[in-house]
Amino acid sequence: MNQNVKQFAKYMVGGGVYFWTGYAVFAICYSGFHLKWLPSKIAADAVGWTLNYLVQRYWAFASAASGHKKLSEMQHVGRYIFIESIGFVLDYMIIGGLNHIGITPYIGFFFSAAFFTVWSYFWYKYWVFPEQHKTVA
Repeated sequence: MNQNVKQFAKYMVGGGVYFWTGYAVFAICYSGFHLKWLPSKIAADAVGWTLNYLVQRYWAFASAASGHKKLSEMQHVGRYIFIESIGFVLDYMIIGGLNHIGITPYIGFFFSAAFFTVWSYFWYKYWVFPEQHKTVA
């Protein structure tokens, strides 16, 4: 199997972990504790982003970041936080906008996930966890 296909499959596992754990946390907070959608979504993202980072960094993109000139862990974390901060705004605009027009956040999660499946893969692959080429001496 092609290396890119394997990596994308692993990426999708990490995305699934993020989505379904976040969805469960959201459901507990929103429907169980009857919090508003925004604090429920923030709690969901805190759990989801943490788990997603671990899967992406140490499994899906682990071999890509294993070259001679590696980024430091803090560089990966900084890049991840930066790109997810932009994604945070877009995600909340998508879900909040849909909620504003009467579409439940439960459905909004799926619209947002479809967008971020492509968005995040390219950012992770080429910037957050880029393949590091070994230098020839």
